[in-house]
Amino acid sequence: MPTPRPCPACGGPLAPWIAVPASEPALAGVRYRLWRCGICGSAVTAGGGGSGLGGGEPGLWGGEPGLYESGAYRPGDPRLHRLARPLLARFDARRLSLLARAAPPPARLLDVGAGRGRFLAAARAAGYDARGIEPSRRGIEGARALGVPVARWTVEEAQFAEASFDAICLWHVLEHLEDPAAALERVASWLVRGGALLLGVPNLASLQARLGGARWFHLDVPRHRVHFTERGLRALLAATGFDLVSSHHVLLEHNPFGMWQSLVNRVTSHPFYAYNLLKRNAPLHSPDLAITLAALPLAPAAALLELGAGLARRGGTIAALARRRD
Repeated sequence: MPTPRPCPACGGPLAPWIAVPASEPALAGVRYRLWRCGICGSAVTAGGGGSGLGGGEPGLWGGEPGLYESGAYRPGDPRLHRLARPLLARFDARRLSLLARAAPPPARLLDVGAGRGRFLAAARAAGYDARGIEPSRRGIEGARALGVPVARWTVEEAQFAEASFDAICLWHVLEHLEDPAAALERVASWLVRGGALLLGVPNLASLQARLGGARWFHLDVPRHRVHFTERGLRALLAATGFDLVSSHHVLLEHNPFGMWQSLVNRVTSHPFYAYNLLKRNAPLHSPDLAITLAALPLAPAAALLELGAGLARRGGTIAALARRRD
């Protein structure tokens, strides 16, 4: 077996850990090996293929074609999207409140991985001089419909002068990257000295990750390449020129649903059924629908469980606010 590369979060040694199922119904039967760091506890996704187990060296995985343009990420609105709009607006407002602590409007803001531009539109409405970059076609089309400026670039492709921005947001982006350190170093060059960085990542050290096991909602393999703990994220920020200002575990966005979905995943035959159902990526006619509907009354209890986890700093995802080191 080849010698694995170091942990992309802290540089520690990686060792084979567990095998987990793909989150995409189109990849049913495919399992991916996670390798875990012996120092910070973060993990990486190794290879996968066929109906067997992907156990290759971390970093050699070449990607499944079209995973950011199809399946759960395909163009089109998810089910219940109109009902969800007020809740999504609250999510955006919370993210803006975190950012405003270090970079209030009219700061120059870049949203990296802007998706369909929803947060970017909220930031511009709040007074930010905001723009975004996004690699997916579906995201660019959605942003165009909202009338917000989003360029179709990856972090590696983007061309910005040094010190172009006062603040940069990478909300649930780092976990998708093979080399998050290289991305953060590039992002740091675009920030003014002392500029703000707002990150969101899933937390592998969370209670819901422990309860969900191989079917934890936020694993989302093979899209998620690195699975951070807060210790690993802190090490990565320090190594790439950032000083952590604060971290937050009590988050309405992602966390309560993540706890409920992780628990339901333990009993459905297909993992992530409810999420894929909302994304029009799973059939309505399935035995898992009855299980999902029966589990809906448990959602408030799952939310309370997640609240307790967040207060104990074991939330399902972490928001981190940092500044570029002077």
